[in-house]
Amino acid sequence: MHFTARFGRPVVAIAARAVLLLGLTAGALPAFGQAPDSAQVQRGEYIFHAGGCLGCHTDVKNNGVPLAGGRELKTPFGSFFGPNITPHPTAGIGRWTEAQFRRALREGLRPDGAHYFPSFPYTSFTGITDADISDLWAYLQTVPQSAQPSRAHELGFPFNIRLAMIGWKALYFTQGPFAPNPAASAEINRGAYLVNALGHCGECHTPRNMVGGLDRSKWLAGGILDGGVVPNITPHAETGIGKWSPGDLTDLLKMGMTPDGDFVGGEMAEVTKETAKLTDDDVKAVIAYLRSLPPVNNPVRKPKG
Repeated sequence: MHFTARFGRPVVAIAARAVLLLGLTAGALPAFGQAPDSAQVQRGEYIFHAGGCLGCHTDVKNNGVPLAGGRELKTPFGSFFGPNITPHPTAGIGRWTEAQFRRALREGLRPDGAHYFPSFPYTSFTGITDADISDLWAYLQTVPQSAQPSRAHELGFPFNIRLAMIGWKALYFTQGPFAPNPAASAEINRGAYLVNALGHCGECHTPRNMVGGLDRSKWLAGGILDGGVVPNITPHAETGIGKWSPGDLTDLLKMGMTPDGDFVGGEMAEVTKETAKLTDDDVKAVIAYLRSLPPVNNPVRKPKG
């Protein structure tokens, strides 16, 4: 879930969005298994939309084939490109196993054991439950294949060293899955799961340090990314969304409309096309969770110059 500066200018994050890029690459490994049942595929399609996979893995700007990769994510460390995640056997993930797919999401590891860069938001996706991972895997087996090869990331030294991710993970990565808060209601826990795991909203709405680690003391409190403002979505009355009503938040998630009657643009417009597919109960859960957060006073302003 990524807002834009004044809900109009696209915001690009170090981590992928609704947005964020899944840093998966193809692997020459065991083939897909038997066809999943239709109910599982349907559940997986819902997870797919809740996770915002389409935008990050599709070069929308250049009318790219859905999920064939190529979308660029510019960061201070270089450019990352969303990979092909269609079931093509060589260009996509068609030779992966479900266990390898789960390992990528849960542990941030490629099939060959190499570490993913955090442009792939496994720091959030690690929280996805095993059942939802299986359903998502089932759905991805049904999408049309594309032979378009994934584009290599363009990173300068030393940011292109994958072994450096061992230390980074030790500092900034806690492996999942999502653990419900026993002191919170079922609705708030569901919202936390949708926001923090599937939706990976914190990847853009939380400030980062010089090496891309999330400042969890300002969780969802916004920041500056790629020169653009990512709004504070904690319930602080002045610097966040504390004055927004549940109806205001529903309008944003379902229609992309802000309280002043404007409509979001850029990446957030893409995100709201996906959040519009959430059930009414899940929308209510997201809102309940956001309104339950500690308000963080973090006035986010675009730098001058």
